[in-house]
Amino acid sequence: MSEYKFVKWFEELGKEDVPLVGGKGANLGELTNAGIPVPPGFCVTAEAYKYFVNNVKVSKNDIERIMSEKAKSGVLADVLAAAPEEARPLQDWIMDIVSRTNVDDSRELLDNTALIRELIDSMPMPKEIADEVLDAYHKLSQRFGKDAVYVAVRSSATAEDLPEASFAGQQETYLDVYGDEDLLENVRMCWASLWTARATFYRAKQGFDHRRVYLSAVVQKMVNSETSGVMFTANPVTNDRNEIMINGAWGLGEAVVSGAVSPDEYIVEKGTWKIKEKYIAEKEVMYVRNPETGKGTVLVKVVDFLGPEYVKKQVLTEEQIIEVAQMGAKIEAHYQYPQDIEWAYDKDDGKLYIVQSRPITTLKEVKTEEAEEVTEEMEVVLKGLGASPGVGAGKVVIILDVNDIDKVKEGDVLVTTMTNPDMVPAMKRASAIVTDEGGRTCHAAIVGRELGIPTVVGTKEATKKLKDGMLITVDGTRGVVYKGVVKSLVKEEKEKAESRVVVAGAPLITATEVKVNVSMPEVAERAAATGADGVGLLRAEHMILGIGAHPVKFIKEGREEELVNKLVEGIRKVVEAFYPRRVWYRTLDAPTNEFRELPGGEDEPIERNPMLGWRGIRRGLDQPEILKAEFKAIKRLVDEGYDNIGVMLPLVSHPEQIRTAKEIALSVGLVPHKDVEWGVMVETPASALIIEDLIKEGLDFISFGTNDLTQYTLAIDRDNERVFKLYDEKHPAVLKLIENVIKTCKKYGVETSICGQAGSDPKMVRKLVRMGIDSVSANPDAVELIRKTVAREEARVRLEAARKALE
Repeated sequence: MSEYKFVKWFEELGKEDVPLVGGKGANLGELTNAGIPVPPGFCVTAEAYKYFVNNVKVSKNDIERIMSEKAKSGVLADVLAAAPEEARPLQDWIMDIVSRTNVDDSRELLDNTALIRELIDSMPMPKEIADEVLDAYHKLSQRFGKDAVYVAVRSSATAEDLPEASFAGQQETYLDVYGDEDLLENVRMCWASLWTARATFYRAKQGFDHRRVYLSAVVQKMVNSETSGVMFTANPVTNDRNEIMINGAWGLGEAVVSGAVSPDEYIVEKGTWKIKEKYIAEKEVMYVRNPETGKGTVLVKVVDFLGPEYVKKQVLTEEQIIEVAQMGAKIEAHYQYPQDIEWAYDKDDGKLYIVQSRPITTLKEVKTEEAEEVTEEMEVVLKGLGASPGVGAGKVVIILDVNDIDKVKEGDVLVTTMTNPDMVPAMKRASAIVTDEGGRTCHAAIVGRELGIPTVVGTKEATKKLKDGMLITVDGTRGVVYKGVVKSLVKEEKEKAESRVVVAGAPLITATEVKVNVSMPEVAERAAATGADGVGLLRAEHMILGIGAHPVKFIKEGREEELVNKLVEGIRKVVEAFYPRRVWYRTLDAPTNEFRELPGGEDEPIERNPMLGWRGIRRGLDQPEILKAEFKAIKRLVDEGYDNIGVMLPLVSHPEQIRTAKEIALSVGLVPHKDVEWGVMVETPASALIIEDLIKEGLDFISFGTNDLTQYTLAIDRDNERVFKLYDEKHPAVLKLIENVIKTCKKYGVETSICGQAGSDPKMVRKLVRMGIDSVSANPDAVELIRKTVAREEARVRLEAARKALE
């Protein structure tokens, strides 16, 4: 059909053409020829990229002229010094740079891959390729009776002789590209995106030869989307192949794919086409063509672009839901395998279009290896609450007695009724954690998130259904436990981990500080690497309980100095990792049931409800010897020059408690407000209601403990999975208490923060920013998301203020 050397129309391609046009291009050709309504287009083949890098010749003088500033130092200077005088192919320069790059050094990787991309961007596209691309673009435009049309330019990478290689998500896509110059520039930008830091790191870790990896640029007529989204032809949560899950939102599909919006969700039964479930989300934003430039996309508010009624309006009609589902079933039947499909309705003609389809890899069937109980059938054996994201697999070890934790070896799955601090050593060795009880703010959830261990809580029957030695796979994101080792899930998780590289770009600066919660000194470096502005909560419990005996036992046996030294060692690791960023240390807050199992804990009282019992500052003042040991440790660190420490008292409900704690600090030479910042946790309605009285005792800061504040305000045990559905930090009563405290603290110049689980919830954080909170402290895995949330909300506040000023 085509006379082109470097261009192939979709009609000329099929699924066997992955080596020529990558998986994306091959699938679009396959769908087109199967009669699926795919927006027309063509692929600039991998041969074009190969021709470009092998035939464009570059000399030393060329590089020094176009990259004079960067040629003066760094890897390029070394490359230039070693290169021959004569001009040579662009590919040789690229390989020289990448071969000198240590991919494990994120800064070096970032700088050197940026150098390669700049080099590619600086080189003109060979005329023989440009002529074919523009001729094909003009013919595509003429199909619609126009001189030019809007197109999407999408990267589709492939590897020579390695058709099974997958590079999904590693390169770039450009939407609403218009006109000859814009098209050629974006094709070249796609080529350059083969050398992003992430893509280069991924290939290096997967063992791919950089010289044999190429890129095809897919050029496809742009759908002017009214609505769009993603469809799975097998339910990815329940793994039910008789159900189709559809996610939809307003505007371009970029919002759904990127996670910028919470989409509507519809569950449709195959064959009967019954709509079994509908979840209508609040869709606050949408991607649209940039109205100012007419090119590219911008994120806008739905309320501004479409109107307030569209925020909660159902995206698809009942008829459209069924049409999308039936189209998905047709595509699945063609491929004979469940598919992950991107779809869109065009506002110009009202028709449904399919813009991409690929297999759901987590459902891929392979032969079962009975010896290892490896499976791809993904048989669900348990469901609970996804409490710490990720996937872990291994042998089940059921722990019903803390004395048995040594049974948990490296890589085992820890299964228990509910974890406690004594189990932390075993938790650190586990590949995943599963509990009978608990909600997303329980001990297992908090520690799992901090250690980065996949965790599912509240399954009700894990210790009964699972058996010692059984192999399972735990999906801590979805809250599902599968029988056997699900190879594809484990492989996918491994690839995510290996391709995850911290690339230091321009820092995102927010007026509201974004801090991090730390429970154990061992995670200090990892927590500091998130770029958090400090530690909003350093818990004492795991440091004290992790020393192997009740702290009173140390003191009674004349070993107070040993206890203090252990505290100094633990706290030092954190304040040193974050210096000069501030670290707020919360004094011991361990319920009696957590102390009882420790050597020396035999005299601990048995309380009907330890969460309402002898804990926090009330215990600290009753056993001042423990509080003294903590203050002595902090005093020693202050004397060592660490001036970034704050002391935070937990469960305060009366001014007298602040006054007495200060007296104990002074008795060991630790001066509040001078040596350390002094603050309290606001985690009871009492402290929230008398906040002014507490401030008058002298406070530098307060921090909301929303886990306890919510349970005490709503009378809900946060670790009880039967009532956890009623637990809501955004309950109006909780929000009113928080807002009142923030206003009062502003009045007296006291800094406000939050360190409960709500600090990791974007919806809650948006509310807190509007209330004027000074900082939020999130779990390590949520810092990046929360910083972006804070930045967006601060921008919204500024925009609203500017608009109001213009009225």
